[in-house]
Amino acid sequence: MALKNHHIFILGTAKFDGPYESTSYTIAKYLSKDNYVYYIENPYTWKDYFKQKGSAEFEKRKSSFSKTSNGLIDTEAPNLKVVITPPLLSINFIPEGFIYRQLLKINESIIAGRIEQIKKLKQIRDFIFINSFNFHYPGIASLVKPKLAVYHCVDPLIIPFDMKHGLTSEPQLVKESDVVICTSRQLYNEKKAINKNTFFIPNAADISHSAKALEENLAVHPKIGSIKKPVIGYFGNIERRMDFPLIKEAAEKNPEKSFVFVGPLSEEFIPEWFFNTPNIHLIGRQPYDQMPQIIKGFDVAIIPFKKDDVSSTIFPLKLFEYLGAGKPVVATNFNLDLEEFTKDTVSFSENAESFSNLLNYELENNSLEKVNKRLNIAQENTWNNRACDFSNVLLENLSK
Repeated sequence: MALKNHHIFILGTAKFDGPYESTSYTIAKYLSKDNYVYYIENPYTWKDYFKQKGSAEFEKRKSSFSKTSNGLIDTEAPNLKVVITPPLLSINFIPEGFIYRQLLKINESIIAGRIEQIKKLKQIRDFIFINSFNFHYPGIASLVKPKLAVYHCVDPLIIPFDMKHGLTSEPQLVKESDVVICTSRQLYNEKKAINKNTFFIPNAADISHSAKALEENLAVHPKIGSIKKPVIGYFGNIERRMDFPLIKEAAEKNPEKSFVFVGPLSEEFIPEWFFNTPNIHLIGRQPYDQMPQIIKGFDVAIIPFKKDDVSSTIFPLKLFEYLGAGKPVVATNFNLDLEEFTKDTVSFSENAESFSNLLNYELENNSLEKVNKRLNIAQENTWNNRACDFSNVLLENLSK
């Protein structure tokens, strides 16, 4: 039994028109199939306002910044509206303490005011409020008084910008929410210690998109097709999570293989040798809609994340996108939860030597039977299934 015909406000961090899929906005889209959903974008601050002024992103939102506007933007989904708030004070630079918290109340009142404006316009009485990892504003629920207040925790706090005030704000949000939903078991265990009404619902993938890689008439992306095979491929951000020593050893052990990395580079985390290794190819950021053409050119897909406290909380969307394209996958054992959900369809390595050995094993032992098994596992880990789980948690707790 699913949650139906409820009004749901979701305060997220992702842009509704951003280049990549996000957990927050994806959940909003799926919940809107049976409910009326208002997705509140991470609000512009005045600093953002002047920095983005004149950009295409700004022009799309400009008319919604005014306090006289209702802030609503239509989407392709009839029951999903995007909400833009008036700009907020730029306060993150202020040290944690009394002054910051007083100014934060002003910002929270602006967000809450927009919600109240929409409630009045749409004649909404009872509603659910979900803070989807926007812990910067922990006090919204106490201002707007939802029937159910939910915190959706999708990542650990690791960026200094987030940690500066998040280390105070997030525990407050966890404690004061009626329900907490986490995307990894480690996050679940951490939040469960603060709020007993905590649930574990992992991320998933839109495999209908990655499955296009299986179409016979789909051409391999030209930037991948021109690279010498076999292609060992990665699609995603190249940043601090990557196990660069492991990648270096694997590339050195396998000079006949092309290691291809497709995605934006966080150069402050990347060693110099990564740019100068002959069989490592950096393609750069590519549009998400071209992902099937890119993955189609991979002979083996990889997730070479280092194993640490941060990575153990990650449930990467790309894993199920790879499986949804039928590709063999070799990953480091950065999150032991993944073995439970992938059921022997993914090869997990313990070190650089086993990583290299598993690459060779997958190249030599692929089969139609294995492809079909991967596709079946991907079908179990779709956003549609996760959204049903999410919806059921909301419904059960609403009835309480």
